[in-house]
Amino acid sequence: MPLPRLAITLGDPCGIGPELLLKSLPEIARKWQVRVYGSRSGLAILPEPGIDFSFRGSKLYFQALEVLWIDPIPEITPNQLQPGAPSSASGRCACEAVKRAALDIMSGEADALLTLPLSKAAAHLAGYRIQGHTELLQEATGSPVVRMAFLSPTLNVALHTVHQSLRSAIEGLDAQRLAETMIFAAKKLGILLKAPQIKIGLCAINPHAGESGAFGDEERILEESIELARAAFCTNASGPNMPIAIQPTFSGPYPADTIFQKACRKEFDVVVALFHDQGLLPIKLLEPERAVNLTLGLPFVRVSPDHGTAFDIAGKWLANPNNTLAAADLALSLLR
Repeated sequence: MPLPRLAITLGDPCGIGPELLLKSLPEIARKWQVRVYGSRSGLAILPEPGIDFSFRGSKLYFQALEVLWIDPIPEITPNQLQPGAPSSASGRCACEAVKRAALDIMSGEADALLTLPLSKAAAHLAGYRIQGHTELLQEATGSPVVRMAFLSPTLNVALHTVHQSLRSAIEGLDAQRLAETMIFAAKKLGILLKAPQIKIGLCAINPHAGESGAFGDEERILEESIELARAAFCTNASGPNMPIAIQPTFSGPYPADTIFQKACRKEFDVVVALFHDQGLLPIKLLEPERAVNLTLGLPFVRVSPDHGTAFDIAGKWLANPNNTLAAADLALSLLR
């Protein structure tokens, strides 16, 4: 039986993506047919690590592996890139690789996507006004709704808002929109995790969940959103095209200083966090090497290691590939 096909994007070639690729490729290739999208120059600028690789035609030859390599921007040369120094050239390489990989997967060339870290700042220098991979992939695939989730053996988190200021996340709180996030997370993760009775816990925004209004009344919006989410499943438990009947439970809002402990005790399958750091701080603290970023709402499985480009250690051969390996394993599990 042929192996499933995994597209890997190199990320920013001036970050740790090239090193992560070479460190993880032998293990990933045992389980996947791999094709890589990115700048060949990203490998060319690596300081000599004693690792032998070469390009011949459209193939990367590394150890005993022969891997198809697609470079959407072959005109970018090594003298335009430098390890640890993001630039408009590196941002262009990263973004075009993601766009090309997404199109190829949708045309049937691969089954899943693993993206190595890109730099939002470098993407902006190159003229891509994106907040990150999630928005770039949403645009490339024409997906109407996407959400960012993070899965790990200890804790699963879905985000209501992502890369925006804390002030705007709070000021923009809306019960209907938050209910839509919870409903979307329940449906998508209920299927992917094979948990039709998925339990969703909602984070509060104020200390002690507002203490009955003593520390803020935003929790009234959150309580309304939970009622709206529950009502949606009372009237239509599975949706028109759901392969299994999803019957979730929604509860909260719970204080953010206790809800993640409850989730680690498996009282919830997923915590919905209201803003970026509220959800990312606990999962990165608890699972620094096993947390995986998963995009909900795309027409294919997309995963990524839960860390950034680490320009400060790029080219020093210090990058840890464990998150990348965990991402590839999660993609395989979800694909099955």
